[in-house]
Formats: sequence, structure tokens, C-alpha cells
Amino acid sequence: MIITTVCFWKNCFTLALVCALVLTGCHDDKSANNEDPTTFDEDGFLEVSIIRTEFGVPHVTADNLESLAFGLGYAFAEDNLCLLADQVVKYSSQRSKYFGPDQVLGSGDSLNLINDFSYKALDIRAQAEAGFPLMSERLRAMLSGYTQGYNHYLEVTPVSQQDPRCAGQPWLQPISEVDMVTFAVGIALLPGAGQFLAPLFVAAPPGESYLPESVVEGAAAQVYQPERLDLRQVKLPESKPKGLGSNGWALGMDKSENQGGMLLANPHFPHTGNLRFWQFQGTIPGAMDTMGASLAGMPGIVNIGFNREVAWTHTVSTAQHFIVYRLSLDETDTSGMTYLVDGQSKQIESRLLTIDVNVNGMNVPLTKEVYYSDFGPMIVVPDQLGWGIDASTGLFSAYSIKDVNEDNLDLMEFWMALNLAGDMSQFQQAFQDYDGVIFNNTMAVDRKGNAFYIDDSTVPNLSDVAEAALTTDPTLIAMREMAGFVILPGDSSVFDFEGPVPYQEAPKLARSDFVQNSNDSYWLTNPHQPLSGYSTLYGPVDYQQTLRSRMGQRLLQDAAGEDNLFSLDELEQVLINNRNYLGEEVQDDLLGLCDSLENTQVTIGDEAVDVAAGCQALYQWDGLMNLDSRGAHLFREFAQVFATNPQWLNSFDPADPLSTPNTLATNQTVMEQFATAIATVRSAGLSLDASLGEVQYVERSLLDGTASGEKLSWAGANEIEGGFNIFSSNLNNDGTLLPRHLYASLPGSQLSAEAAGYPITYGSSWMMVVEFLPTGPNARGLLSYSQASNPASPYYDDQTKIYSEQPRLRPIWFDERDIQTHAQSSLQLEKRVR
Repeated sequence: MIITTVCFWKNCFTLALVCALVLTGCHDDKSANNEDPTTFDEDGFLEVSIIRTEFGVPHVTADNLESLAFGLGYAFAEDNLCLLADQVVKYSSQRSKYFGPDQVLGSGDSLNLINDFSYKALDIRAQAEAGFPLMSERLRAMLSGYTQGYNHYLEVTPVSQQDPRCAGQPWLQPISEVDMVTFAVGIALLPGAGQFLAPLFVAAPPGESYLPESVVEGAAAQVYQPERLDLRQVKLPESKPKGLGSNGWALGMDKSENQGGMLLANPHFPHTGNLRFWQFQGTIPGAMDTMGASLAGMPGIVNIGFNREVAWTHTVSTAQHFIVYRLSLDETDTSGMTYLVDGQSKQIESRLLTIDVNVNGMNVPLTKEVYYSDFGPMIVVPDQLGWGIDASTGLFSAYSIKDVNEDNLDLMEFWMALNLAGDMSQFQQAFQDYDGVIFNNTMAVDRKGNAFYIDDSTVPNLSDVAEAALTTDPTLIAMREMAGFVILPGDSSVFDFEGPVPYQEAPKLARSDFVQNSNDSYWLTNPHQPLSGYSTLYGPVDYQQTLRSRMGQRLLQDAAGEDNLFSLDELEQVLINNRNYLGEEVQDDLLGLCDSLENTQVTIGDEAVDVAAGCQALYQWDGLMNLDSRGAHLFREFAQVFATNPQWLNSFDPADPLSTPNTLATNQTVMEQFATAIATVRSAGLSLDASLGEVQYVERSLLDGTASGEKLSWAGANEIEGGFNIFSSNLNNDGTLLPRHLYASLPGSQLSAEAAGYPITYGSSWMMVVEFLPTGPNARGLLSYSQASNPASPYYDDQTKIYSEQPRLRPIWFDERDIQTHAQSSLQLEKRVR
């Protein structure tokens, strides 16, 4: 063992580098959570031990929360320094200051301006500054330690050894507790107002300009003149933030072989950017022992994982977390700045915001007016949500967004409570104490085999009148279908809301067999006990399920063997399986249609397509999405077309939601869809009978953002064909400005001719299965994109290569003896901070 003590100014730390694979004496025994953890170090001297096991997983141990977070912040910086630095710049409205007004330099897209002005308009920094002193002592301790750990890494690590994507750059700066709270508040707005940045930016009263102006006179003012944003790019948001999804199962005593609880965690998230997961274990002996993964930048808190008593996971909910209000403008005020509520006049207020913009190396201050009603900031989506006379209705109106997560600082408090839960009762209490579940369903199970589901995501608590109107008023129903979210009248206070739906009124279910979710609503959490009667904002009931949800329900029924009870091996196979629902339903009928053809020429528009070769490729397909599955990509392209006009003989029946619709209609439309799929594959320059491993792959970017050329073959199904373990190439903006390459997709397809296949950028990310044994939790997992985003790290693509070679999970080391046996390195940090 080599021990080195280094002092920087008045701060000293000790490094202990251990190369042996077996370490002793580094940890105390890790007992169950049985007492509140100590928060701040009383002496202001932080001490922490970090052991990394295979694949770079840090196991961090300290005797208080501040020291623990100090180690976690340091370890995270080793792996993902630039990722967090980028997010601090983003949510602090400083992108324009460092990178100029445009995301694509010189393009006039104004995306950095939009980011900076819109997050300033949402006031997230001010909320963080006001809220931080009011947070609990334990959370303030975590934030203090985490920021000091991140900053300590910057202090002691030479620039040459830092992530080359940001090392030495002016935007790489030490961070503060307020920076981290600002980041969390920004994440909280992701499913709501955070999707309306461009509509916030272009909102201006009738006849007024939304463009920012320079406040500098003379030559500097002429350097940059804001270009008009292409208003065709200002659109309504997608129904789910970034198309996020997941699968989650909690299996109780009646569904597991060992009669203890079991968990399957399968978030489908981006593989690059600000929504990457990072795995770690945080231990305070006798008080806290939690393993799992968290979104980048969560300060020492596990989002999806387990402790010795409870395991939990999340999926993106169908619930809505904001309301857009249509304001009735006062026709006597032609400026459009007066609106009516309950017959009373109210004024739309304006604020003048200022940001710094880097223009040819000079900082030019720009100012802009932003506008607010009592509901929230004003928004405009041209030709859809306007401000002024509506051409289609003749109404003098405007729109404002009210986000239930505005000023919600419970996000980190909530997950801290989950991490510390000593039993299911304490776990459930966290939902009652905090409104911190921003956009998620939760599935959890304890060691006794009690399974629990809840959608306690923050949902506006509407009045009974408003709830009734949303299900009976044809105009409101039509507007919701058009926009994809709820739009309510702003002229009556009866439609306003105060705060989220309380815990007691949230959908929830406790079972001893299972609860599950694959991003459909709470309705069929367990089909033996359907749920209903909750706010319409939580999502629908009696409606057609996605193919992925039906695949998940099918796997619950047929993947556990003859005893219908799951072992950990069987649960792992479920997680990495490459079955797909549509293929299992229609492949035989589609082949039967091929056999019945007298003429293999099918006309698509002006083109005649010979489907014979496609039929031969489909005969070779094994029905799976494995590396060696030939013709799998052809079936995916058929599924892509089929989804636009499904051809089922039997329609959906709410009395049989897991089996309907069903049975392929073997008609001319289906053959035309198949012919279109063949044409798409050929237009990409691919063989119809290629294996999936030849056309689906992961390819990393070089430091300058160009493609590396190293393509790792990738197994896995897609949402479109009803896979469970899904991957796709559907992500453009990953939430960061870190350089990365993108390939253009063919129209109506995820296939790229430029990329000669499917370049995977999204899907199964933190993959984990857990079982509770009498001796404690036993778990396996994998981060499909690996632990570190730092391309210089040895943990940059090691897990990625494991999945590429053959999809499988790896052991998760949790107990002291296993950690010591599998240790790859050890680091002991000490620093005086007070």
C-alpha cells in the first residue's frame, strides 16, 4: 500500500492506493438502517473511504452524511466531471455567456438564448437561493459534502488528467450548494414548464417583438444582432419528456421462489447526456446502506436501488404535471395585457431579464421582456396557442402555464427518505411527507415479500367541477386531444388549482403477488385488481394498452417456468429477453399471406415492389431481436408502418385488455405495408436477410463530436414492435452541449441510410434485478453505457462491451466481504473544511 499525503494551501488529504484484490479493515460491518445518520462532521474534518470494485462501481463509506457525500461528489467527478459542469451552466442561464447565442455556431438558431432567458423566466435560481436555507439539516449536509467533493477533485487533479472534453475550459468552475439545488429544480420542471422553453421565449403581446435587445451602445452593440428564430420550430411538446419510458416489477412472496421480495428495474433513458445513470453504494455503518443508481448530479442519493429492507424502481407516469390556461383577454384593452377572472380585471405583468452573451470573445448584455399572469409565465405556439385574436375562433385570448412543480424543493428530500427507509411503512411514509416524485410511478418490495405500487407523481389538485368538465365538455376534450395535454379556461377560478393531489387520493396498490408498470396508466398495475376512480390527470382507464405493456404482462404469466414462481435467474432472463409482442402475434399470419400470393409484385405509390425476397427473409427470422436474428430489421420496418394503420381483425375490448386487439387481417393493406418496409430497408442499402447484429449497434463519439467508427453490435427489441428490453435511435437533443455525432433517419423510420442501420442512443440503461434472501439482498445489474462518460476513463465502455458480446447482467457487490474480495482500488480522502 502506498500512502501519500498532499496539502493544498491549508487543506490536506491522504490518498491510499491499493492494488491488491483483497482488502481488509476498510469498512465497519454494514448493518441495517436502524438510527438517524449523523449529518455534519462536528470537527469540520471530512473523512471517507472509496473502494471501487469491477466496472468502477464506488462503494463509499463514512461516519456522517457530509463526509459520505464528499466521497460521492469526488467519485462522480472522476467519472462524469464535464456532465455536471455542463448542467450547472445550463440551469444557471450561462450557455450564451460561454458558447454564444446559437447552439450551432452561427446558425441563428438562438437555442442558447432560449435556454438562458427561459430558465431565468422560470426563476429556478431564485427558488434555489430561497429554498436552500430551509432544507433539512441532513439534506444540507449532503449538498455541502457533495459540492466540496466535486470541487476537491478539481483542486487536486491536474488538468491533464481531467476529462478532456472540459479540462481547462472557462465554463468548468467550482460549484456551490445553490448550483445543485438549481439543477434539481430544473429537473423538477422537466415534465412541465421545462418542455415549453421556446414558447416562453417567443411569448409577446400583440404587435410587440419577442427579440432580446443589446443594452450596450457603440461598436459592441453592433457585433451581434439577434436573428429571428424560425417560428416553425416552436412546437407543442411531446406527451412524455424526451420520450422517456421504463419497465418496473415488484414481485411479492406469492410470485417468488424464495417467498421474499424481488424487483426488476429497467429504466429506458438516454445513453448520453444529462439523464445518464451512475451506480454507487453509500454506507454510514449502523444508519445507512444503500446501493443503486441515480441520475447524474443527484447529490449522493440513490434514485433506483435497494437497501437491506426495501428495493424500489420507477417508471415514467402517464400523469400530467401542469395545466395550460386559456386567458380571456379584456377586449377594451387592445394591448392584450388585461385578462378576466370571475369577471374581475387582472393585469399581465412583465419583467426585464438580462443575460450575458459571448460574441466573438466579448460579453454583450442582452435584455428581454418576459410576461406573467397569476397562473404563471405566458407562452405562445404560433398558429396553435396565440396571443391576440384567434383566427379560427375569433376570441381575444392568450395562454399561460402553471406547473405544479414550481418551487417544489421536495425532490431530494423525498429520495433521501427512501434511501433511509428501514421498512415498508417508512418507505410509504416518504410519499406522505414529501411531494418529491416528479414524474414517476413507483414499484417497491420489502424483504418480507410485500409489493407496493403508487403513482404519487405531482399532479395538479383540480376541483370536482374542473375534473367533471375534463371528461364531459366536448371543447375541453377536443383541446386535450389536439394538444396532448390539458387546457382549461382561465376566466373562472374554479378551474385553478393549489398544490398537488394529496397522498390519500393517489393511485396505489399493495399485493403479495406482483405490481408492475410499463408506462401505461395505473389501471392494470395488477390485472386481477384493476384500479379506477382517480383524477383524470393520472391517465385513462379502459383503454388499449401498448404492445410493450402487453409483452410485460405476458412475461409475468409465462416466463417463470412450470411453478409460475420467479427465481433470480428467470428474472434476469426477463430483463434481457428479446421477445416482441407484435412478432409473436402476426409473424405466422404474415407468412401465410406470403404463401397465398399469386403475384409477388405490390404497388406502393408509383413503385412496384417484389415482396418475394422479403418473404424469404421473414421465413429466416426466428421471431426474436437477438444478434443473430436474420430479417429482424425488416420486421421492425413493417411494425413501423403497421403502427400508423393497424390491421387487426378483432378490435380492442376493455373486458379483455391484455389480449385485444388481435389477429392480423390478411389483406392488401398489410401487403402494402410489408412492401413499404422492404423498400425502406433497401433504400438504406441493407440486405433484407441481414442479422440484427449487423445493422444495430452502439458507436461512441470522438472528442470533437465526430463518429468513432467503432461499432459494437447490439441486441434488443424496440417499442414499435412491442419489445420489453428496448433500444432505439430516437434521441436528438440529449440535454447537454457536449459534442456528439448524430445520424439522420429515413422518413417514417428509425433506420438511417447514413449510418447503415440503427445507431443506438436510447433504451435500457440501469438494468437491475434484486431478491431478498434470509441473509440479505442479492442483486445483479448492468449500466448498458458504462459507468463513466469521461472517454479517458477505464470505465468508459467496459459494461457496454459486455452487453454487446452477449446481453447479460453482472453481480452487484453489496456486503463487506464481497466488496473486499472484488476491490480494484481504494481511495481514502481527508479534508478540513471548517
